[in-house]
Amino acid sequence: MPSDATLQNPTPPPTPQDKSSAQSSNQQSQQTSRILGILPNFRAVSTSDHLPAQSVKEKFITASKDSFDYSSIAVPAAVAYVSYLRKSTPEFGTGGIGYGRYLWHTAVDQTQENFFVEFIVPAATHEDTRFYTLGHGSFFTRTGYALSRVVVTRSDAGNPTFNFGEVLGAGMSAGLSNAYYPSAERSFSNTGSQWGLNIAVDALAFVVKEFWPDVNQRLFHSGNQQSSSPGPH
Repeated sequence: MPSDATLQNPTPPPTPQDKSSAQSSNQQSQQTSRILGILPNFRAVSTSDHLPAQSVKEKFITASKDSFDYSSIAVPAAVAYVSYLRKSTPEFGTGGIGYGRYLWHTAVDQTQENFFVEFIVPAATHEDTRFYTLGHGSFFTRTGYALSRVVVTRSDAGNPTFNFGEVLGAGMSAGLSNAYYPSAERSFSNTGSQWGLNIAVDALAFVVKEFWPDVNQRLFHSGNQQSSSPGPH
């Protein structure tokens, strides 16, 4: 039987603000495994999620999924097309054969960069390779946060740390690409440009992942499908 105190001070019903806050908190973790079904999104989780540290095996699995999932061809195809239009590597030629050369080089670039950024370096430096989305705040706050993740990440212990995986891994990947690009392209400036491109593409991907749950909810009213891999990203 309820006490007199309970009868005198009943719990107030939730206000619209309370409901909105709860819904906002819920939506932070509502990531899908792929964005629009064509972009890999295996690493994104909410900043409010408290997950166990990643094992080395989980980091390897994540890098493999980001590299070999059917959706992993979308970014290389787009980057290769832009490079083809810019004639960034004239030795590749033009036409279908020329674009094919751009495509396979870009696909190999992405694959080995994924393993450097998401597995090899983070395994050595004990970094968490998941992308923790902020999920709240203004557009500029969230954009700035997402962009900052290329230099700031979490350690396996859950503490903020410099993102050696992204910065050093992207640089190592750019250096390795010299092994399979034409000799005329193996210059310090080209390697630096590739390094910068690797980081820029990842930074843009972080921004897209930060806002994807909002876009998914607004356009498709689909807010309940969680990422299938909340552990390894």
